[in-house]
Parts: sequence; C-alpha cells; structure tokens
Amino acid sequence: MKSIVSFALFSVFVAQTIAHYTIPSLVVNGVTTAPWVNIRQTNNFNSQAPVTDVTSPDLRCYTSVTNATATTINVAAGSQLGIMSNGEMYHAGVVNVYMAKAPTTAAGWAGNGAVWFKVYQIPAVTNGGTSISFPGANIPGVTFTIPKSLPSGQYLVRMEQIALHVASTFGGAQFYLSCAQINVTGGGNGKPGPLVSIPGVYTGNEPGILINIYYPVPVTYTQPGPAVWTG
Repeated sequence: MKSIVSFALFSVFVAQTIAHYTIPSLVVNGVTTAPWVNIRQTNNFNSQAPVTDVTSPDLRCYTSVTNATATTINVAAGSQLGIMSNGEMYHAGVVNVYMAKAPTTAAGWAGNGAVWFKVYQIPAVTNGGTSISFPGANIPGVTFTIPKSLPSGQYLVRMEQIALHVASTFGGAQFYLSCAQINVTGGGNGKPGPLVSIPGVYTGNEPGILINIYYPVPVTYTQPGPAVWTG
C-alpha cells in the first residue's frame, strides 16, 4: 500500500511539473534566439512554476531571484516578433503582450510606473454559453507585428499567458510570463496608450481572471487589461 501511495504522489508531482512552462526565446527575422539571451531569465527557469499573486513585483518580469538582464536585439518597426515557450502552452488560457519604452537603455531598467501598453492579445472565444475555446492554448508561442508608428528606441516586451484551468477561486489564475529586451529601429511618431503599471493593471477580481471556465460555461469573456494599441 505504501508503494502505491508513493507512486500516486510521484505521479501527481510529475503531472504538475509537466504542466508548467517558461517563455525563454524570441523569433527575429525568422530566427529563433537561444533561451535566456534576449529574454531575462525568470525565477522559474528550473521549477517552471507560475506567478499567481497579481500584486507581486514578480508579475512584471519575474526576476526577483535571478535579477537577470538580457542582450538587447534590434527589431524593425512594422516587422514581426515571435515570443516562444519551451514547449506548448497547453493550459486553457489567454495571452497578452505588453511593451514599455525605456528612458535610455532596456538593460537594467525595471519597468516601474505607468509605462506599459498592450500591443497584442489572444482572448477566449465564447458562443453564448454553449462553448468556450482558447486560441491562446496549445501553441508554442505567439507572433505579432511591432506597430509601424511605434517610436524608435529600446523597449521591454512582456508576454503573459494567463492559465485559467483552476481560476474559479481568487489567486487561482496562473501567469506564465517573461520580459524581452529589444531595440526598435525605423519607428514613427505614434503615442502608445493607454499606459498601465505592472503590477497594478490587475486586481485579481477581473471577470477574465477570476472565472470558472467549466460550469456554467461563460456566456461572454472579457479580456483582462487595457485595449490593444495598434498604432
């Protein structure tokens, strides 16, 4: 009996470990960068555990332990940027991508204050209470276009997948996230916004974060965070 219990506990541990992931690589000009080169190494680079406290400073870039910086890579305004997981992000969830312009250089800049704006999102899709699906799940990463009118300069790019499979209680949503460092070239004169602080953008009580996705099936879904700035 003891061996059966031990095996069961081990199986749960393995399942929990497999169910987690990190987001360590970019795709620039069709080339995937090595892990943790242009993306700051997050605290969970080994554990792969998510952030669950939306008030924690770790909600920003998740580097309170690693204190990591990265190498800043050039990305042309109007071009595509990919942000990749170390495997499929297969938890049911949604995706947001935020950017913040560094006052000088991205290296070492924490991204404090109301400086973040959303440039991309993948919400859930509902059907009036009949079904809910998650295009932001079972994908290896995301690809989006850097707005052509985004001013040139160095930026942090923060991607999050908000996993909602156990989000029916407060603090149950799981945030898988990381921050990249890029230098935008050939930009324009756009004015990104609305600007938000991270942490601060969420309370944890948003209907898109505190949600039971199973029963009753949600009639609608409200994407957390501000509107997307497209330039």
